[in-house]
Amino acid sequence: MAADLTCCSGKHQRRGMNVLVIASSFGRQVRASPALPGNCPRLPRPGVARNPVVWHGPGINNQRMHEVRLSDGTITLSPLRVDDVEAHLAGEDELLVRWLNGGPGTREGVEAYVRHCRDQWATAGPLRAFGIRTGADEVLAGTVDLRFAGPGLAPGQVNVAYGLYPSWRGRGLATRAVLLVSRYAAREGGAEAVIQVEPENPASAAVAQRAGFTLCEPTRRTNDTRFDWYIRDLHDLARRQPTGT
Repeated sequence: MAADLTCCSGKHQRRGMNVLVIASSFGRQVRASPALPGNCPRLPRPGVARNPVVWHGPGINNQRMHEVRLSDGTITLSPLRVDDVEAHLAGEDELLVRWLNGGPGTREGVEAYVRHCRDQWATAGPLRAFGIRTGADEVLAGTVDLRFAGPGLAPGQVNVAYGLYPSWRGRGLATRAVLLVSRYAAREGGAEAVIQVEPENPASAAVAQRAGFTLCEPTRRTNDTRFDWYIRDLHDLARRQPTGT
């Protein structure tokens, strides 16, 4: 199952006007914000200090970010690549479309999204999209991504979204993936990890809870969609020995 998330391009300037666009993990636009001042890339919650996210963390060689690999011995996470497109299209089902992708994927759309993900890795951008891989052949079982910036996220908060293909569900792989990317986010300067889940998606909420997240926010509405916010403090993970490179 997959978490529901708020996504944005993460691109902004310090002058002129900005529009923040929310998109699904595979590039389908969900909504756009009103025009915002150029010096207002996101709207923090009242009372939250503006501590900038550290994009270049000590756990990663920033010249080789696209080669990041995280593993717990059962699954391996590595950046999405073009040869994952076929596996994704074959694995996508109604649940992924409903809870994560926002609409059925097309080859053209998924290829464009993967290229965007590669660009984000190359430029150390706010989106870090991983394939969840398993077995000696590292078969693609699903995806998990981090957003270090987006509408509704306070500085230091990192959004986590995940989805598994049908044959890989029920094995604890999503929980493993969330734990791995949470440790990575902590090393990259994230203070809190956020998983946004529609109340009608209890399987995704269960993943968040197994990964140590707590329901900390009242239900929020994005247009006509309600989301429960599950949050985990990342400071304890930042102090632990990194897993992977």
